[in-house]
This record gives sequence, C-alpha cells and structure tokens, in this order.
Amino acid sequence: MDFDWNTEQQDFRATVRAFLEANLPGNWEELAHGPGSKAQTVFSKQFCGALADAGLLVPHWPARWGGRDADPWIAFILAEEMWAAGEPRGGQYMNVNWIGPTLMRYGSQEQQARYIPPMARGASLWCQGFSEPEAGSDLASLRTRADRHGDVYRINGQKIWTSYAGHADTCFLLARTSPGKGGISIFLLPMDTPGITVRQIPSIIGEGDIHEVFFDDVEVPETARLGEEGQAWDIVRVSLSLERVGIPRFALASRMLHRAVALLKNADRFGPDAAAQAARAHAACEVSRLYSYSIIDQRVHGQATSPEASAGRFSTVNCERLVSEFVVEHVPDALAGGDPMLLAHHQRGIVAGIASGAAEIQLNLIATELLRLPREPR
Repeated sequence: MDFDWNTEQQDFRATVRAFLEANLPGNWEELAHGPGSKAQTVFSKQFCGALADAGLLVPHWPARWGGRDADPWIAFILAEEMWAAGEPRGGQYMNVNWIGPTLMRYGSQEQQARYIPPMARGASLWCQGFSEPEAGSDLASLRTRADRHGDVYRINGQKIWTSYAGHADTCFLLARTSPGKGGISIFLLPMDTPGITVRQIPSIIGEGDIHEVFFDDVEVPETARLGEEGQAWDIVRVSLSLERVGIPRFALASRMLHRAVALLKNADRFGPDAAAQAARAHAACEVSRLYSYSIIDQRVHGQATSPEASAGRFSTVNCERLVSEFVVEHVPDALAGGDPMLLAHHQRGIVAGIASGAAEIQLNLIATELLRLPREPR
C-alpha cells in the first residue's frame, strides 16, 4: 500500500497553503474566535469569494456546477488545510461538503439552479434545522410539523442549537409531514420567510455560534420540498455521511497540540507526565486522520461508507477531547486570553461530541450497523 501523496495532490496542498498565507488577515487568529459572529461571517463571504475565483472553493464538484471534477482526495486536502488554519470558510464548509452535493443528487432542476450557483461563488450561507428541544440527535423524535394545504405547506415548531442561523440565507429543514419514522420530509427554507424567529443562545463556545429558531405558520410552496414526502431519512443518511468525515477536526487539534507543546518547551515545563499525555493525544489525532483517509479511499472506489463514517466521527471526537484536556491541564493560561487560537480550538472541542450527531448516538450506530451487535430485548 502506498501512503505517499502523488504530485498533483502535493501541488494542490501547496497551492492551498499559499492561498491561505496570502489571504488570511493579520488579525485572523483573533477573528477565528466565534465562527458564527457577524465579523467572521462577513470575512468568510469575502474569503470564499476569493477561493471561488481561484478555483479552490469547490474543485471536487462537477464542472457544470463550478468545480473541476476533482476526486475526493482533493476535497479532503482542501478541508484539512482549511481546518488546520482555523476554518476561515466559516459556515460555508457545509455548502461545500454536503448541502451542495445533496442538492446535486436529490434536488429538482429549479432547486439546483436557484441554490447551487451562489454556493459555488461563495456567496451564500446555510444552516441546518435538525435538532429540537426534545429530539436532539434523535431525529426520528422531531416534532416540527409541515402540514400540507393544497400546493403549500405550513410549518410550525422549534429548532435548537442551530449553528449560523443568525446570518444564514437558507435553512436545510427537517419537518414531520406524517406520523412515524418514515414521515419526515426536507424543506429548503429561505430564512427571510415570514413567521421565522431566530434567537441567539448565549454560550461559551464563541460569539454567534448557536441559536433557537421558531416557526409560526411559516408558509412555503410545495416546490420548497427536497425529494418526496417521507424521503428525509434516506437523504439525511447520505448527507450526514458526507458531513461527519468531511470535517477533519483532527487537523486543527494536531496543530494546536504541537503549539501547546512548543509553549511548554519554551517555558522548560515539558516534563515526563506532559510528554506522556501529549503522546496519547498525538496518537489519537493520527488514528482519526488515518481512519478518515480509509473512508475517503472507500469513496474514491465507490464504496458505501455510512457505518464507517460514524466510527470516523467518534475517533475525531476522541482526539479533540484529549487535546483539549492536555491544554486545560498544562497551559490553562492560554485559555484565559494568552493564545486566541488555542482558545478557539478549545471552544470548538466542547461541541465536537455534539455537532453532526452526539457521540453517544455514533456509538450506538457503530454497535448496531458496523459491529452488528444484537440489541437487548425491551
């Protein structure tokens, strides 16, 4: 097995790094705090527009949608470099990783023509309306309803922990159209539609990151539905598989681990206990990286990867946790204003086990779908 990057991949990584060096502002490390803030949202649209102009925003997309038909390795190299830098694309990584490809696969011609070109230009921001106060990662329990009245739907309900909702243009919304697990549908909902109320949730993970969203008799046409009624489960399984491995958090975690170790060495405080803990965290980052690579290789060869995506997601959660624990124990002053990037990583690490499906849910999926362990009788 050849683990080396080929010439095209090496050249692409070098190109992305050169772009970052030329386009990240001098105050980027302070700006990285609060990926959902107004300041970073404004910057990210400018940055993603420049990425698009350079052909680096969606190179893995089909040429007809603004890409160049690059393979999944190119997409993952792009994501690695962006996350290692603190993810200057902001919330637009969702467009690149999974919302755009999902619309290419399941969207109508009208939906594709309306929504995909702005994504390819780096000009739109989406949020995902999944979690609810009494549903969380258990999407089958969601209660937000979309009741059909002729050729329109009226949506009522509430979503919570919705990242980027305060500045998003469109919501990828899950709502119940009939009872049961198979009664969930997806709607592409402009956030300026009358009846939508967004409230920011104060948090310790950064400015403007999470919100609760209320829907009161929000009326949308039938053409806003993605796919057929009740098709959400099949679509979301594909989408989340793309999302869970499309976020290489290990890249930022590994960089921040090395940064924390360097601070300790410069202060002559990198003793045996710290070295042992750093080694465990580094090993976890490498496990996450190599597991992610194995899944990308499956995608390159056209293999389905849904259960493995959950395992890859959990390995990332584990490495984030170990790096965060190392920083808290050995360089806590960095989290009190001493190092904005270490603080930004720590804040993102807090939600690593929740976003894209809680870690406990991933463990259940690993047990039942990957390991095929029997369920206990009720």
